[in-house]
Amino acid sequence: MSHKLQVGEMKVEYLTDKEIWGHFNYIFSPKSKNSTTYKFVLIKSILENLYNVNEKLELTYDLLYSSFSKIYWNLVIHHNLNQINMIGKKAEVQKILLVIQDKYMIPNTYVFDKLSDELQIEIITMVKKKAKLNVMGAIYGDTDSTIYDFDNKKETIKINPSYYSFMQRFQKVLTYLTNYHLALFLEKFNQKGDITNLLMKVENVSKRSSLNEFYLLLSSFYNDKCFYCGKEIKKKGSIHVDHFIPWSFVQTDQLWNLVISCSSCNLAKNDKLAVEQYLDSLIDRNLELTKDLLVNQRLDMKVYTAKKLIELYNYSKENGFTDIWTPQKKIQLQLEKLKEK
Repeated sequence: MSHKLQVGEMKVEYLTDKEIWGHFNYIFSPKSKNSTTYKFVLIKSILENLYNVNEKLELTYDLLYSSFSKIYWNLVIHHNLNQINMIGKKAEVQKILLVIQDKYMIPNTYVFDKLSDELQIEIITMVKKKAKLNVMGAIYGDTDSTIYDFDNKKETIKINPSYYSFMQRFQKVLTYLTNYHLALFLEKFNQKGDITNLLMKVENVSKRSSLNEFYLLLSSFYNDKCFYCGKEIKKKGSIHVDHFIPWSFVQTDQLWNLVISCSSCNLAKNDKLAVEQYLDSLIDRNLELTKDLLVNQRLDMKVYTAKKLIELYNYSKENGFTDIWTPQKKIQLQLEKLKEK
C-alpha cells in the first residue's frame, strides 16, 4: 500500500548505477503494477524538472505537477487517450480533466499552454490534490523506498543524490525508455483516440505550441539582435526563440535556457550544442536577467544557478550531443574585422 503513503523517507542515500538500473527495470517490467500511466508521467515530470531543484535537491509539487498536468492534459484532452488498463474506465486524474473540459467547454484542439494562466493553476491544484493520494508513494515503493523523500503536507520531494546523478548522466536513455513504455501502455489500452504515430505524440507531449511569452520577455533585452551572430533582426517573423541546450534533451522551457535567434542561426543550429563561448555569454545574460525584480520572481529563475547551466551543458554532451555548432555569420564577421586591421 505504498501508493497511499503521505510521507516517505528514503532508506539509503548511496546506490550503485547497477542497483538504480535494477529499480528502473522493475518499474518498466510487468512486475510493477502499472494499472494507469501515473508512474510513467511522474518519471517524465521529474526528468523535466531535474534542473528546477534547489541546492538540497528538493523539488516543489507546484513545479512537479505543472509538468504532470500539462502531459496529462495533452494526452487525455488533446489526443483523447485513455490512461487506465480497463476499457470503459477512467483514471482519477483523467476524470478531473474531462470535468474541467466539459465545465468550460474547451475543444480538444486546445493544448495545455493555450489555456489561460488562471485555468492552468486551477487544473494543477486539482491534479496535485488527487495525485497526492495515488502517485507519490507508487514509485517510492517500486524503488524500495530509495528514490526520494516526499511529504504530501509540505508538498516537496527530495531526490536521492545517487538517483539525481544517475538521471543527469542517463537522462536521454531514461526519457526514451519512459516514452516507449508509456506509448506501449497507451496503445494496448486504447481502441479509440489518436493513436497514429503514438510514440511521436508521447515524445512531443510536453512541447509548447508557442514560445511567444518568452519572446516578449527577451526581445527588449536583446533589442532584436541574434544571440549567436549579433545580426539585427528587422522582421518579427524572422525572430526565433531558441533552446540553447536543445529541447530534445531538456524537454522543458526555462527562461534561463532560451535566447533570441535569427532564423538562419536557429535553423543551422537545429538540434546541436553551440560552441562553449556561448555558454559563457548565456551565463552573463542570465546574470543581467536576474537583476530584473519581476523576472527574478519567476519559478524557473528562482532556482537557476550558473552551476546548473554548466552541468546541463556538460551532461548533454555525455548524453550524445557532441555535434558542436558555430554560427558561420559570426566567423565571417570576425574574418572581416581581421582584414580591416
